[in-house]
Amino acid sequence: MSCDTGSTRPVEARSGLMATRSWARTGAVGIAAAAVAASAFTAPAAAHGDGRGHEGTQRALDGIVRAGIPGVTGQVSDKHGVWKGASGVGNLRTGAPRGKDDRFRIASITKTFVATVLLQQENEGLLRLDDKVERWLPGLVRGNGHDGRDITVRQLLNHTSGVFDYLGDPDYQRDYMFAPNYMKNRLKDRTPRAAVAVAMKHAPTFRPGTGYSYSNTNYVLAALVMEKAGGRSYEREVRTRIIKPLGLRGTVMPGTTSRLPDPSSRSYSKLSPEPTATKVYDVTLQNGSQSWADGDMISSAADLNRFLKALLGGEVLPAKQLKAMKTLVPDPDDPATGYGLGLAKFNTTCGVELWGHSGGWLGSLSLAVTTEDGGHALSYNLNGDWTGEGMAEVVEAEFCGQRPPARGTGKQSYADPRGTALR
Repeated sequence: MSCDTGSTRPVEARSGLMATRSWARTGAVGIAAAAVAASAFTAPAAAHGDGRGHEGTQRALDGIVRAGIPGVTGQVSDKHGVWKGASGVGNLRTGAPRGKDDRFRIASITKTFVATVLLQQENEGLLRLDDKVERWLPGLVRGNGHDGRDITVRQLLNHTSGVFDYLGDPDYQRDYMFAPNYMKNRLKDRTPRAAVAVAMKHAPTFRPGTGYSYSNTNYVLAALVMEKAGGRSYEREVRTRIIKPLGLRGTVMPGTTSRLPDPSSRSYSKLSPEPTATKVYDVTLQNGSQSWADGDMISSAADLNRFLKALLGGEVLPAKQLKAMKTLVPDPDDPATGYGLGLAKFNTTCGVELWGHSGGWLGSLSLAVTTEDGGHALSYNLNGDWTGEGMAEVVEAEFCGQRPPARGTGKQSYADPRGTALR
């Protein structure tokens, strides 16, 4: 993460408050200073179609713990059923193991839920993707070159709006992301419009529609549009349209609450932009309003798999809207991948194409992906944020049965669709 106060770029992940551009390309950002007693808790492996079980996936989860993260939990859902795996600890003080059914903060995976609701609203004629933001939020997106009259809803959802990412503001970072101020401020309420106001203090990254830059402000604005178009709160829209119909019993809209519901593990961060930082903080308690629709939701690996399988399987959106969601802004480093409307495309080294989203915030790094037909899904979470080392190996082990090749020896794209933004 960069604290370059002279830059308007979204915050970078040099320290380990991780937002790696590509896990496979960047490798580790830092290693935990405290020793963690890692042990695996392996479920019986279900057989894959090629006769391979999930032993490699479990070994990859163990590898994340060896790289310095306290604990990791994950689940797979495929034609053979459900497999659960965990490794390491969920509580550094007590040594309690990481739970296989843990709930956790999913950070930017929230964006897939938000985009899905807006696409449902479009199907119902409540809004159009090419509506100008000004129509729904008159006068809100103004200042330092920002103008909601030139930005569409679609551009919010695929990050081509050019709107500055409020997480890149150095004052915001100091007060709400780094120690010691984070520990003082983490339970405070924050309104969505306050986040927009932070962004409006800066110039746009580019003119709308002329580039791509991941901005959490886009999804704050998108959810405000959602509320105007539907006449209901963002939380209620997501609950009634997605959580309840799909039976996502482990998924929570936290609002202004600060606790993780049980079952869950503790969350840890170094709260520092310095890669050499060693002190680890327990950041489990966080006011959900400080993320809101750009990354506030709490869920489980089981629920994320269920959601993605239903979404890609055509159970949540009509074909027209799902096609729009999968229409990509290409990744310049790998044009075969990219970011759609709250949904990213990932490539594996063995040619399996995956769809989903990653999420990273203080104390939590997650990935949720599925094959295009929704038939094979994987979701997992780390309860520490200072390194993403080993995350690519989990995907490769599950979908390819192998570790990714050494950096520079093959094409691999586990691009974090957040670009360089934290969430």
